[in-house]
Amino acid sequence: MAEPLIERFCAMLREHGVPVETGVFGAMMQVEIHNDGPVTIILESESA
Repeated sequence: MAEPLIERFCAMLREHGVPVETGVFGAMMQVEIHNDGPVTIILESESA
């Protein structure tokens, strides 16, 4: 159920010009992060 939601979310971001990188949904990943959850969303903005 979650995969189509994530795909739509990414499509909406892309429609607004936000670069989005994705991988294989549900795949095991080895990443070094400092949070606890199944997904990491990084939002950046340009300095004003």
